[in-house]
Amino acid sequence: MANKRPKPEEIVTKLRQVEVLMGQGLSRLDAIRQIGVVEQTYYRWRRQYGGMGVDQLKELKRLQKENEQLRRAVSDLTLDKLILREAAPGKLLSPARRRACIDHVRTQLDVSERRACRVLEQHRSTQRNPPKGRADEERLVADMIEFARQYGRYGYRRVAYLLREVGWSVSDGRIERLWRREGLKVPPKQPKKGRLWLNDGSCVRLRPQYRNHVWSYDFVHCRTDDGRPFRTLNIIDEYSRECLTIKVERKLNSTNVIDALTDLFILRGPPAYIRSDNGPEFVALAVRDWITAVGAKTAYIEPGSPWENGYCESFNGRFRDELLNGEVFYTLREAQIIIEKWRQHYNTKRPHSALGYRPPAPETIIQMDQRPNMH
Repeated sequence: MANKRPKPEEIVTKLRQVEVLMGQGLSRLDAIRQIGVVEQTYYRWRRQYGGMGVDQLKELKRLQKENEQLRRAVSDLTLDKLILREAAPGKLLSPARRRACIDHVRTQLDVSERRACRVLEQHRSTQRNPPKGRADEERLVADMIEFARQYGRYGYRRVAYLLREVGWSVSDGRIERLWRREGLKVPPKQPKKGRLWLNDGSCVRLRPQYRNHVWSYDFVHCRTDDGRPFRTLNIIDEYSRECLTIKVERKLNSTNVIDALTDLFILRGPPAYIRSDNGPEFVALAVRDWITAVGAKTAYIEPGSPWENGYCESFNGRFRDELLNGEVFYTLREAQIIIEKWRQHYNTKRPHSALGYRPPAPETIIQMDQRPNMH
């Protein structure tokens, strides 16, 4: 077996032994042979440890050890700083974000998992064992994304309602967590505005109390793909939030307004009030006289105050945001068909927040009473 390398204390002792032997009259070469090393090793030892006592050697070793510890500490702090700099900016509040950040740091800096977890304050068991989730989570996320794709302006609450309608037993909180995890965006909420309500036709002064109490109507402008404009006449029941009709034509005047109201009055009967702005189609004498003649009353809002017709304005905003802004209409006929299809969906399927996330006029299935034949 190869001889072990002597320790620094043993080397110093052997150098002192050579000095003693030379003091006794022995030649340097013979004294070196006495300690069992070759001449080159002796000179190398003397150059490194010559004139040094055992106590001085211990002090040197202590200083070297302290210096190594300081060097390692500085290196660790520098590496920790690099890890924090490479980590994502901002707070890592969730274990999932920490897990992804640690994987990124290890890839970029080639550091150990233990080191990255310690610096970023993630328990190693949390890092190594990501949550598996429920067995049905993959299908749930797929259905959620499909609804979000189909109804791009819906938030997670409406999507949660739609998921429950198709059979999922999920809470809004679970859908919100998955919604944020998938990076889906909730539509921004508009700030509330305080207004001074002065007109008796305002939706604050005159509130709907029951179906067919207050209807409201307004025009919305749009264009087909060839640049030609068309208008829609939107009529809603403010109490039920149901869209009664959307009339789509290139031009709409007071006569068209009377025609649309006539069809609805035949089917549903006249309402107590009809709310509108002060557009020429609505304040026309023919329209006012006709509405009065059938037993309804007009409720006009203050000029230049569209917020006083809040129910219809809110519907117009949803109508434009969820349909008109995302569709290209090549012909007027195409616009009429697509808009009518959207109106049916709005009334029967779309969750409405003011109605507890129920549609204004849900579809019902009437089952015929099948009794046995008594003949």
